[in-house]
Amino acid sequence: MGKVIAVTNQKGGVGKTTTAVNLAASLAVAEKKTLLVDIDPQSNATSGIGIDPGQVVTSIYQVLVNDEPSFGVVVDTLLEHLKLIPSNVDLTGAELELVNVLSRETLLKRALSGLKENYEFILIDCPPSLGLLTLNALTAADSVLIPLQCEYYAMEGLGKLINTIKLVRGALNQELEIEGILLTMFDPRNNLSHQVAAEARKYFPGKVFRTVIPRNVRISEAPSHGLPVILYDIKSSGTEGYLSLAREIMNGTGS
Repeated sequence: MGKVIAVTNQKGGVGKTTTAVNLAASLAVAEKKTLLVDIDPQSNATSGIGIDPGQVVTSIYQVLVNDEPSFGVVVDTLLEHLKLIPSNVDLTGAELELVNVLSRETLLKRALSGLKENYEFILIDCPPSLGLLTLNALTAADSVLIPLQCEYYAMEGLGKLINTIKLVRGALNQELEIEGILLTMFDPRNNLSHQVAAEARKYFPGKVFRTVIPRNVRISEAPSHGLPVILYDIKSSGTEGYLSLAREIMNGTGS
């Protein structure tokens, strides 16, 4: 049975989608059968892996709202061992459409249940909010990976997310764990980066990955080419960072 990891942080611009795409690609390069699920209406994980959201006919929207079988929505990517359930603009109104649906928090969990045996890892890229779509991801997931930007106010809102995880664990998903907190956009020349890293390790002992993702121009450029960084520049420090993260997760040493 595949491990389901929700990649989430309600703060935007922290490297959430970047992490979901590049971790998925790194696991796939390690020949782990991996599924990336895009439940963000912005569809950046879909475009970042090389699929044009405007050309997507059936997406995660049809799975959640119209009860479309999830296996029929899975598409290939440039990497042999990486598949995608795409998102597109249709997902924008999904939260409102689902508000009166019975057991609406478990729709994604039910949709993925038949796919778990086909993959070793399923990564869910969540919206930058704590709404119904993110709640679905947390209910479906075995664990949560939290990207934390090494910038001012980085810790702001993290406590709220941790509290949400505790509430989900109590009400909807008793098995939910924190996979780890990932420090992103780390600049070793910047004192603030070191301060944020120290603060995260102080307040969340044993929960911060050893791997740190550097601030790297290649990571920033890759999405505009519809490529994960490993296919855009295999020798970049960004590629090395996400390969290291994949090794931590495969070895079960993430937290």
